[in-house]
Amino acid sequence: MLNESRIKLMTRMASYEKEEGKRNMRIGTYFRGDYIAKEVMKSIVYGTIAYGIMVGMYLAYDFEVLMEEVYSMDLLTFGKVILERYLILIAVYSVITYIVYALRHKSARRKLRIYYNNLRRLSSMYKKEESEEGDTESVPKKERTK
Repeated sequence: MLNESRIKLMTRMASYEKEEGKRNMRIGTYFRGDYIAKEVMKSIVYGTIAYGIMVGMYLAYDFEVLMEEVYSMDLLTFGKVILERYLILIAVYSVITYIVYALRHKSARRKLRIYYNNLRRLSSMYKKEESEEGDTESVPKKERTK
């Protein structure tokens, strides 16, 4: 016999699994600190690459001026400015990354908790239905048709 509430629950769970469930299950396999640390490390690497590209583009754009002034400018101060800006960029980017991925992890864990509770509900629906079917099988066939 079809159970309408069970079918609705199964449809809702299948929709979740298909769309965001895969991503949430990947996130849910990590401890909070491990997941956030992994993502912050990735953002530091990507931020370093992006900053290197930006500095390279700046130097390529002003290459003629840089070559004319290379002997008159203080290279140590120039290097310090580049390093300070890099550290500021990475610090801000890391804090933003920490906040974003902490919220994502929290949201994924909350949604997974709901999903697993729905799995338990579905399992209990099946067990309840099996126990009800088991009760009808113990009654002789002649009495069930009456």
